Amino acid sequence: MKKSVIIALAVMALPLMAQKQNQTYLDYIEQWKETAVQQQTDYGVPAAITMAQALLESSAGQSELALNARNHFGIKCTSDWFGGVYYYDDDSRGECFRQYADAYESFKDHSLFLKRPRYATCFEIAVEDYEGWAHRLKACGYATDPGYASKLIKIIEDYRLDTLAATPELFGKKEPEPQKPLKAEVVHQTEPIKVFTQEPEPPYVAPISAREEKKTFLLTHPVKRCNGIKYVDAREGDTYANIAFRLNVRERQLREWNDALGRDLAVGDRVFMSAKKKKVPAEKTVLWVHPGESLWEICQREGIQIAQVQKLNGFPVDLRTFRTRQQIYLNKVKEEK
Repeated sequence: MKKSVIIALAVMALPLMAQKQNQTYLDYIEQWKETAVQQQTDYGVPAAITMAQALLESSAGQSELALNARNHFGIKCTSDWFGGVYYYDDDSRGECFRQYADAYESFKDHSLFLKRPRYATCFEIAVEDYEGWAHRLKACGYATDPGYASKLIKIIEDYRLDTLAATPELFGKKEPEPQKPLKAEVVHQTEPIKVFTQEPEPPYVAPISAREEKKTFLLTHPVKRCNGIKYVDAREGDTYANIAFRLNVRERQLREWNDALGRDLAVGDRVFMSAKKKKVPAEKTVLWVHPGESLWEICQREGIQIAQVQKLNGFPVDLRTFRTRQQIYLNKVKEEK
């Protein structure tokens, strides 16, 4: 065999070598695959998503939460949780996480957790569309990690989790032997065939009004004021999408009020509940800025529109941070005669 052919074959084999699967992950999938498929059957949560989240959140069952609290999805305590609790340092020190009697209970509670109104739009996506589910979960605020959706998708594709519910033979199950076809008969249908599903209906969840939704939101997000405009501070799990839903406004409208088109929301960011003003009090007309300061953060801190500050100072629209210490104007200055 020619040397060039050997090299070409070696190069073609590199991607296959790079995709070597982790045996711990494979053992975990084998142990919990039927439970993941059952969640899809009972609650409509894709088996691939359930398994990928469990693998990622619990490190394939090896995390402290999984070992000590049987919590395989990192679900924290909420006001409606009356079960066991386990305290663990996560984003903050000593956070409260749900504790379960066994891992199966964790899988089931994960499905019920996703049936909350916050994740309702996820179920508009087909169970086969794991990419859509991964991105929608992130958008709804399931995790703060910017790369959360990409990580789920990679796990699903590396371990072919999208075949869990579709081709059980790949995971140790054999499909039943095909039956011999029956002799065809001519049937004259007189009435339409009625089809009844055997799947159980999901439990009824009483809808709440938009007013009550906003009221509940404001209980955990105290309203503050800046430059006369009401705002709230973003908390863990918040996104512009879910805040807009709870305030009963369009997401794009909320983003425009906050000069946030194309920007992700971070914990501690101010979220104005109406349009910012075009000027500030007279005593704040001139402001000193320092190298590294963000124009967006300055405008959020002062409650003024970015476009107005750019116009007053002749800044280019792509200015993001300041490189030097300098003065900027937040109000129009009258020229002396």
